[in-house]
Amino acid sequence: MAFVPGQRWISTAEPELGLGTVMRLEGRTVQVVFATSGVIRQYALTSAPLLRAEFKSGDSVSGTGKTFIIERMELRNGIAYYHGAGMTLAEGELDDVQNVSKADERLVSGRVDRVEQFELRVEALQQRAEAQRSPAYGLACVRVDLIPHQLRVAEIAAARRPPRILLADEVGLGKTIEAGLILARLLASNRVGRVLVLLPESLVFQWFVELLRRFNLSFAIFDEERCEAIEMATPGINPFEDDQLVIASIGFLADAPKRTQQVLDAGWDLLVVDEAHHLAWSPEHSSTEYDLVDKLAQKTPGVILLTATPEQLGRTGHFARLRLLDPARYHDLAQFQHESDGYAQLSQLAEKLQDGAALDKPEQTDLAQRLDNDPALLAHLKSYGKGDRSSAATLIDALIDRHGTGRVMFRNRRAQVGGFPQRVPQLSVLDGTELDDDQRQHLLAEFCSDVQQPPSPLELNYAADARLPWLLNLIETSGTEKLLLICRSQAKVLALEEALRTRSGVKVARFHEGMSIIQRDRNAAFFAQPDGARLLLCAEIGSEGRNFQFAHTLILWDLPLDPDMLEQRIGRLDRIGQKHPIAIHGIAFSGSAQQVLLRWFDQGLDAFRTSPADGRELLKRFQTPLLALATQHARGAEDSDAELDVLIAETRAAHEELAAVIHRGRDRLLELAATREAHAETLRLALLASDQNATLDAFVLRLFEQFGIENDEHGERIYLLDPEYLSTDGFPGLQDGPQQITFDRATALSREELPLLRFDHPMVIGALELLLDGENGNCAFLADDVLAPKTVLLECVFVLDCLAAKSLHIERFLPPTPLRAIVDTKLQSRPDYRASPSSLQRAPDRDIEVPRYRKYLSTLVPPMRKRAEELALAEAKTVIANALQAAELELGGEIARLTALKRVNPSVRQQEIDALQAELAALRHALPQAHTRLDAVRFVCSADFLGLR
Repeated sequence: MAFVPGQRWISTAEPELGLGTVMRLEGRTVQVVFATSGVIRQYALTSAPLLRAEFKSGDSVSGTGKTFIIERMELRNGIAYYHGAGMTLAEGELDDVQNVSKADERLVSGRVDRVEQFELRVEALQQRAEAQRSPAYGLACVRVDLIPHQLRVAEIAAARRPPRILLADEVGLGKTIEAGLILARLLASNRVGRVLVLLPESLVFQWFVELLRRFNLSFAIFDEERCEAIEMATPGINPFEDDQLVIASIGFLADAPKRTQQVLDAGWDLLVVDEAHHLAWSPEHSSTEYDLVDKLAQKTPGVILLTATPEQLGRTGHFARLRLLDPARYHDLAQFQHESDGYAQLSQLAEKLQDGAALDKPEQTDLAQRLDNDPALLAHLKSYGKGDRSSAATLIDALIDRHGTGRVMFRNRRAQVGGFPQRVPQLSVLDGTELDDDQRQHLLAEFCSDVQQPPSPLELNYAADARLPWLLNLIETSGTEKLLLICRSQAKVLALEEALRTRSGVKVARFHEGMSIIQRDRNAAFFAQPDGARLLLCAEIGSEGRNFQFAHTLILWDLPLDPDMLEQRIGRLDRIGQKHPIAIHGIAFSGSAQQVLLRWFDQGLDAFRTSPADGRELLKRFQTPLLALATQHARGAEDSDAELDVLIAETRAAHEELAAVIHRGRDRLLELAATREAHAETLRLALLASDQNATLDAFVLRLFEQFGIENDEHGERIYLLDPEYLSTDGFPGLQDGPQQITFDRATALSREELPLLRFDHPMVIGALELLLDGENGNCAFLADDVLAPKTVLLECVFVLDCLAAKSLHIERFLPPTPLRAIVDTKLQSRPDYRASPSSLQRAPDRDIEVPRYRKYLSTLVPPMRKRAEELALAEAKTVIANALQAAELELGGEIARLTALKRVNPSVRQQEIDALQAELAALRHALPQAHTRLDAVRFVCSADFLGLR
């Protein structure tokens, strides 16, 4: 390709960008700017997906206010100049919108495709437009269950301009999933492009896998080694500019001043920080990690913080997190504490209104003041006082609008969400007096190893372990139940597997950090299969994010020291939608360190039956005496049982005290705010519609077949895709050979190695682009036996495109929309025509020599095509008007709502309103500029025209 600055080219991979202009050539690359779309692309000279935008005599061109029919074209130093009607346009002066389709030329020259290819192309255009218009686009292929509270948070937060929020759901409710949903939606809508995820070191790999496998998001993990490698390859570069989606350990960055400055200089659209409660701040001092996040939050438009610690356990820490999100609103700790003091009374008022309880006079006076003595609201308050409980909802809504942190913080509670199964602990304490000294010493060594982070190396041989008979009996008496066993380390998994191999015939699968992701997926799939493994041996990594909900028996071979980690283990089975009670089996020998920890969890925290929100706080208070007592107990110290009773009593008392603090300090307005958004069902309904799309499976498989991908059904809506005869290297997702996929959400949730295919899955998006960006199916010739004699029709498919900045996400109102126009030889519209099924069925068997009819085609096609374009333009005006109306309704309504809300709620930021107003103004400008381009044509004639009757 001979590139010259100033030339115009079109991207075959992204034709919706319009005409691009060559800016410069650098080494082996060419830089092309697509001005209207606000996009700059860098391409390799030898493989750029670009097509020269050249026009010939007879074509219409426009630019700099001129429009004319080309009479001649000349080249000067590689630049095209077009002449006509006494005017001249250099190609650099052309508008970005020009019709570059050659479908009609292919038809006239007799170069046509098969009829079924045309049908597939038109269907692809329709399916793509419908998918991109859906509120679920970008989330339909995500491997998550359709849990209402998670979807509600994702829908509300993703609609913020930009989102600056704190996700603080109770443990087990899916904060990571909520963050991933928000992230996937923002990326799919192009509202963010550069994302930085900061995590504790222990969570980096877990998030990487979760984002890739569950959300189809390919992030790059950055550490010192990667940064150095990038800098060595390209001296002087900021390594954090090398990738758009980055995951990094917050500790790594905070401890390296050079990397801190580089990550600050790189510029991001969205910052995500997990475990945000570990960011230490006080008015006198802040940690380096907090300072790093603070500086990033000031420079980054969107911020999502995730925390599991209830704000009632530390107002200073809660304030510290809120000031990261909105420093203008949360700038004074004393003022925030004063506001928080009023939340308890306010929460009681909200609870009474929710329960329909009567308000006394002081409460009515207090409520009136909190409602700013608004006359309309006072009327509702008066009605409520007279017994009209229907006014409660209006009063609660008004309180939510005026008070609390509902605009910044989302908090769902397990009791509020519901849908969790009953936990049934079945704890076994075996007689420790039967153990010999070696066995007791080994148990103590194992306990000491388990409570370290990471666990210390230990020689393990469970073949003669005193606990093995208990495990074998449990396996034998559990019938055909699936059993999930979780233990502390990979070494324990391997030792257990070795012991069971000679003592039990049960089918076993293993799952640990020493295995590759693919190996883990295969073993998890083997466990999920009805005739697969009955027992899955998991290291601690098995309690991180995996869903084994199809099982309902958990075996705890050992116990983690951290209560939150225990909750993670139980959470693999105890999930919303679990239809069976969860049997939790735990074991310890009397007189062992393990027994101390078992009793502390069971009797001190009630952690096997409930999900204690204060578990980590209790561990912080009691860890030192707990570990000391466990060691003393294992060594047979006198009075250790009595001391354990005292420790458990103290723990239980502290637990009750903290639970009462949490209950009294609960911000019920915050909880109510998380559930009241009426429009928040839109996303869930759109996802349900996507799941129930009856045309999905067949269309996608036919689409893939166009590129030589064969499929073989391996189960209900499960297929093996075989790329043996793949016709292009550009097809995504099958580089490693055959791949099983599914179209069923429930299957994808139980088998995490199977991609869930929807129209927004990268594999389907890539296939659609390959099909629609080329000529495949854009020209066809059909003989229709049902047409009246001597009938000739031209079926034209135009696409209504709107060029705009990607960040505007214009596709939600006006995606590339196919417009179908059909005219006869009298240039009359024939909108009701549809190709007869019989003609489509017979088309592959008819060998029509289209070049023989070139004379007729050259005469008939040009005027018919011109008339079809006029019809399409008329239809386009209606489609554009509807898109404008939808934009006005959605954004105009939100602007009005937020403007009114800001008058009473200081948490509504003016920047959000300004962003919405700018977005609506840009849409008002861009949508009327939408243009039609010819995409495909089909010449249709009666059989007698070809002499077939």
